[in-house]
Amino acid sequence: MNILKEMELFNYENLVFGQDRDSGLKAIIAIHDTTLGPALGGTRMWAYSSEEEAVWDVLRLARGMTYKAAVAGLELGGGKAVIIGNPRQEKSEKLLRAYGRFVDTLKGKYITAEDVGTCQQDMDIISQETAHVVGVDPAKGGSGDPSPFTALGVFHGMKAAAKFVYGSESLAGKRVAVQGIGNVGYHLCNLLAEERAELVITDINQPVVEEAVREFGADAVLPQDIFSVQCDIFAPCALGAVINDETIPRLKCRIVAGAANNVLAEEYHGERLIEKGILYVPDYVINAGGLINVAEELCGYQRQRVIDRVVRIYDSVTEVLQISRREAIPPFQAANRLAEDRIASRKNRGSLQGVSKVG
Repeated sequence: MNILKEMELFNYENLVFGQDRDSGLKAIIAIHDTTLGPALGGTRMWAYSSEEEAVWDVLRLARGMTYKAAVAGLELGGGKAVIIGNPRQEKSEKLLRAYGRFVDTLKGKYITAEDVGTCQQDMDIISQETAHVVGVDPAKGGSGDPSPFTALGVFHGMKAAAKFVYGSESLAGKRVAVQGIGNVGYHLCNLLAEERAELVITDINQPVVEEAVREFGADAVLPQDIFSVQCDIFAPCALGAVINDETIPRLKCRIVAGAANNVLAEEYHGERLIEKGILYVPDYVINAGGLINVAEELCGYQRQRVIDRVVRIYDSVTEVLQISRREAIPPFQAANRLAEDRIASRKNRGSLQGVSKVG
């Protein structure tokens, strides 16, 4: 992997490495674009097989955050961070505080939050070393766990996709295959069950699967079998790149819409889905609820205002799908165009203001 070539190709601003020998911290922060505002994105802790894999992941995730914030209409840029290590075995207060000091060196250009492998309690510890963190305990002025809001946005995005494909936004009776029953996936299952959708679930955490089966009346399958489930909607809610050359031929659904980031392994997989007659809802459009929630902390948190904005993800998904149909382009390209147009408009406005000041 040619890192600098990749950064130049997609116009990344920064890629910063940090380590702390005493705590064992090995972290990477990627900042993609700060045209609209400071880069906000979660910190993922994962046992990557190599440093190159970690770099590739953080770059992809940071770029996705730029587009997510832009389409959601937030005054934020895109960034992401990864900590290399097993969160169940290697996470410690010492490591998290070292990471907080690392974030603080960027002086607010990057604002962190929770992601896979981190949680609100971790953000509370990080906040002892830097003010550039959101998603902390509500008792400390934060918004707490963003997972329910991510799930709420995905739920309403699914309804928009169902309206587009089936002519009705109702999910009652629709068979939804949910891959990953973590924080977001579990909340999503709860919303779907209340809507009377039929659930098929899977997760590598068997106790969580068993609990979801009991609570929601869901059917459970092995993780490797979820792609072959006959369903109306496939909802990837775990790690990314699950839509790829191997899985696409196995899909038996009309819609792919879930909470995971970077669902497409490569952009051309979005075109393969179209060829197969499957509608793909771009992940960074439908899963923006968590970002909307934590972003509210930066301007004075109001829960009802967050809910109102998250529910409007329905409108964002509808707009993307309408552009896709009207211009005969894949939905991911339609979403990219919306994001890039907003960023370009801000850059052009800045250039014109600069000319005005000079004149």
